[in-house]
Amino acid sequence: MCRLAAYLGTEIPLENIIAKPRHSLLVQSQDAQEAKLRVNGDGFGIAWYGHLPEPGLFKDVLPAWSDTNLPSVCRLVRSRLFLAHVRAATTGATSRDNCHPFTHGRWAFMHNGGIGAFSAIRRDMEALIGDDYYAARRGTTDSELFFLMLLTNGLDEDPHGALETTLAQVLDIAARRTDRSVPVRLTCVFSEGSRIFAFRFADDGLAPTLYLSECLDHGGRAFASEPLEGPCTRWRPVETGTLIELSGAGALARPLFAAEVRAAC
Repeated sequence: MCRLAAYLGTEIPLENIIAKPRHSLLVQSQDAQEAKLRVNGDGFGIAWYGHLPEPGLFKDVLPAWSDTNLPSVCRLVRSRLFLAHVRAATTGATSRDNCHPFTHGRWAFMHNGGIGAFSAIRRDMEALIGDDYYAARRGTTDSELFFLMLLTNGLDEDPHGALETTLAQVLDIAARRTDRSVPVRLTCVFSEGSRIFAFRFADDGLAPTLYLSECLDHGGRAFASEPLEGPCTRWRPVETGTLIELSGAGALARPLFAAEVRAAC
């Protein structure tokens, strides 16, 4: 399982989330407490927003703790909104193109978890991606395909609707092509530069962890796979089957699908 974090608020150095906290993302890359694998050493990435609509992107295949450039980048680069990810590979080779976050236009996307029996359903997923978005594909992961499906399904116009459509498509393909013995587990965080969206979903009820804090020391809000200071009251778990939209005004939760479907998530 990968580990991730995302921040929205006043402009701060990236290190305030990625490196400085007691249980920062950098610490989680070597000592995750709420994942199958404690070590996440198959690459890392950061997408941050500045004065342009499109995010900056810094990714590499080195473990986050061994990249000598990362401390300087995190100390000197400041941003009001950024996404960061450390990878434990489940599908796709260890390559820069397979490291998260993935970006397209103004959007940045990262994922923790996996789409069960991906090799059996990959071709059907690919067939649902619009030509322009398919041409932008660089890697071989289930994560990037899911992101391109979201874009195809209208992420720009309606993030909630695009997510419901994409999830329904993946679940339908999995039901037709597999025996469903391997679950679909998705914890995803994505942004267009002004808001951060996040959700947890699993068809076996075991979605990877995600927490939300709306009261960080520097006045910001954040998502993280594990609380950045360790367990404490200012971090609360994100409910499964719900899309959270985080903005300067706070967190807005919208359920995914009908109640009878959510009960199985």
